Amino acid sequence: MATLDEWTTTAGRALGLDPADAAAHQRVVLDLARDVAHGVARPAAPLTAYLLGVAVGRGADPEQAAATLTELARSWPQPPAPAG
Repeated sequence: MATLDEWTTTAGRALGLDPADAAAHQRVVLDLARDVAHGVARPAAPLTAYLLGVAVGRGADPEQAAATLTELARSWPQPPAPAG
């Protein structure tokens, strides 16, 4: 996780964010990305993380917004299993 922590701090600073803010919800975002990647589709994970960031930037509570998206991903219809 050292690389991830270093990346988060460096990327946050590049965007003018306080390092504490950049890392504050790291686990929430990673868990959300995992649930979306497995429950919806892998490419949906980064897009959902972006949407979470936009919502939080507009004032949404990070934990609540992530919980809403996680629930949506977990309830997403799965394609039928291949016959055979």
